[in-house]
Amino acid sequence: MSEPRPEKVAIVDEIRDRVGAAEAVVVTEYRGLTVSELAELRLAMRPSGGKYKVYKNTLAKRAISQDQPELAELLVGPTAIAFIENTPEGETGDVVGVAKALKDFAKASPELVVKGGLFEGNFIDADGLKALADIEPREVLLAKFAGLLAAPMQRMAGLLQAVPRDFAYGLKALIDIGGAPGAPADAPATAEEAEEATPAAEDAVEAEEAEEAAPAAEEAVEETEQADAAPAAEAPETTNEETASADAEQKEES
Repeated sequence: MSEPRPEKVAIVDEIRDRVGAAEAVVVTEYRGLTVSELAELRLAMRPSGGKYKVYKNTLAKRAISQDQPELAELLVGPTAIAFIENTPEGETGDVVGVAKALKDFAKASPELVVKGGLFEGNFIDADGLKALADIEPREVLLAKFAGLLAAPMQRMAGLLQAVPRDFAYGLKALIDIGGAPGAPADAPATAEEAEEATPAAEDAVEAEEAEEAAPAAEEAVEETEQADAAPAAEAPETTNEETASADAEQKEES
């Protein structure tokens, strides 16, 4: 048995390495497609990191039959394999984007048959690839996710704005009906005002008590004066009589 040609060995090694390194692998049959249509399909997959290449089934089976027997069974008829690798910008390939490109192209060109492939190291059939194609693109999912994150913050900002606004409306309503500080109705005196008013009230009470006590004091003074004056008035009369009697006695003796 002759040794395989180096060119074939290199192709087998290339397929094996690309299958092991790719984000995903899709096996297709391109029977009936023209060269220009295949070029169009390559352009549609490129932005998502899809690389589309035609291989001989014998070499492809030799490369993957040992590790991926289910995938090797799909290698029947004119076969082209899509490898989802890095995008032209160097970012990780988008499996959903490549699946969507294949699905859209198959609608316009039914000759393209998507058979199955590998996703995250596991075999996936044609229906699984169609389900991947129905998922919204990564940019749309990221935008929705960002919207979900921003929604609570927006609601919180709205609540923070509504609290002072509603408080102001409520306070104004209370003021209008006279039920809050600043309303037209008389408000109770503050502690400082009460302290200032206390001495004045005490002075007023003392003045009233003095006015009530004045007549009684005047009557007491008058009674005292009358009592003092009575003995003084009687004293001179008694003294004169005693003086006249003493003089008469002295005359008789002489």
